[in-house]
Amino acid sequence: MARIAGVDIPKQKRGVIALTYIFGIGRSRAQKILATANVDESKKVSDWTDSEISGIRTAVGTYTIEGELRSETQLNIKRLMDIGCYRGIRHRSGLPLRGQRTKNNSRTRKGRRKTVANKKKVTK
Repeated sequence: MARIAGVDIPKQKRGVIALTYIFGIGRSRAQKILATANVDESKKVSDWTDSEISGIRTAVGTYTIEGELRSETQLNIKRLMDIGCYRGIRHRSGLPLRGQRTKNNSRTRKGRRKTVANKKKVTK
């Protein structure tokens, strides 16, 4: 199993797919990395040579990935919350922040339904 940027890359998968296991690398970035390292995209990870793996490591090193990217994202969200902008307030209250409706949907952000009982009527 190849280890790149602290992530175990699966051996049985093609190079483009295997690199997407690293946080911050998608399909297009994986293709660019393999192109700069001169590795065939359809080649499986188990067929990579040591020189190819080192070339991929250097190409991956130019991007912000994994823990550094996660912390950067968290800092950006914290900054929005600190300045009190609309998106920051929505983050703080756990609601969707890109204009989605919340009357019916948005269960992913709001969590499970919290049933609220009706007020009982006073009998005379």
